[in-house]
Amino acid sequence: MGREIAQVMGPGGIEWLDRREREEEEHPADVLGALDLRPGEVVADLGAGSGYFTFRMAPKVGETGRVLAVEIQEAMLTTLRARAVTKKATNVEVVQGSEADPHLPLGTVDLVLVVDVYHELAYPFEVMTKVRKSLKPGGRVVFVEYRKEDPAVRIKEVHKMSVKQLESEMSAVGLVRMRTVETLPLQHIVTFEKRN
Repeated sequence: MGREIAQVMGPGGIEWLDRREREEEEHPADVLGALDLRPGEVVADLGAGSGYFTFRMAPKVGETGRVLAVEIQEAMLTTLRARAVTKKATNVEVVQGSEADPHLPLGTVDLVLVVDVYHELAYPFEVMTKVRKSLKPGGRVVFVEYRKEDPAVRIKEVHKMSVKQLESEMSAVGLVRMRTVETLPLQHIVTFEKRN
């Protein structure tokens, strides 16, 4: 749909995902606040990586909720499983997805979080079609992506997404934009909803 797809970050990127500066650069607490998570919800972290957001969401949904940490890379899956044990995060379930299917359960997910991952999906239409099917009615998908509209965001263009591009691609799979939050230093938080 008029954009180049970026290459996937490999398992060597775990150090970058867990870097100390990420707190300052990406304000994860603000991202979590924008998600408005509630105890008992089922949420998915699509492209969970090393679990940076997975294990921050787990306490928010509580013992009655679940976090589905979706990854396709074996090294990331191994790291997620090990961290779930270490952190005693019994409400975290590691899910091995594929390039075209996140393998989420149908009609059961309240929210899917996609942080700096969507622009790397090899099959975005296929993945997001499956994501939409996994959502409950009124379920949400929240994208956190580097702002393409802002030339001051110093990152390769292929790793940025504009709100307009996200809206166009989500419209193609039947998701409607609810709101955009622009409080982060470098990224948008863009929320879409399943309405029917």
